[in-house]
Amino acid sequence: MRIDKLLANRGFGSRKEVKGLFKSGAVQIDGVTVKDPSKHVKVETQTVTVHGEVVEYKEFIYLMLNKPQGVISATEDHLHNTVIGLLEMEDAVYNPFPVGRLDKDTEGLLLLTNDGQLAHQLLSPKKHVPKTYFAFIDGEVTKEDVDAFRSGVTLDDGYETMPAKLEIISSGLRSEIQVTIEEGKFHQVKRMFEAVQKRVIYLKRIKMGPLPLDETLELGEYRELTEDEVHLLKNYNKIS
Repeated sequence: MRIDKLLANRGFGSRKEVKGLFKSGAVQIDGVTVKDPSKHVKVETQTVTVHGEVVEYKEFIYLMLNKPQGVISATEDHLHNTVIGLLEMEDAVYNPFPVGRLDKDTEGLLLLTNDGQLAHQLLSPKKHVPKTYFAFIDGEVTKEDVDAFRSGVTLDDGYETMPAKLEIISSGLRSEIQVTIEEGKFHQVKRMFEAVQKRVIYLKRIKMGPLPLDETLELGEYRELTEDEVHLLKNYNKIS
């Protein structure tokens, strides 16, 4: 990889600013000053420093975000705040994107990565990767609703959903439920409850595939996935 491209990707400034680093003698490879921005570096075996600071390189980044309400699952938008705006610059420079989407008013687990292959596998309709949500429902959720979800319901546009697993945590004027679906239609959970004459008043995704939301993350906080979590996702992906 060209060393100027590495520094630009890691957020060391514009092309002009990066060139200035080379002119000032701030850039070194394995302790040797480099003045040529086009020089190639073996990122796997060589150490690059800028002003003595080691430049870490990784091809892919995998982030778990506890998405708050009020932000949209997009990389850019002229009208609304996006989930990318919640990231620190050191992570944003990898150009991650959301794996799927959560509605603006839905909270919870959202994965962000620049690994297009993994994202495609997680989102592929052929894979039927399950997604689990916690919700408050306006109205009493009944066994009949559980049975309806198990069979699949007809949405407002005539689409018949795949079977879904609906679990009642508590039932009353405001019910608490968990529901697991294997699709990702627009506003699907909300529309499924509308199909049984109920209304979702709060929705939070708590699991995607084998990966549960880290409940220690406050709303708007995120962290990198561990190596074990990435391995779990990739392996789940292959066998599902």
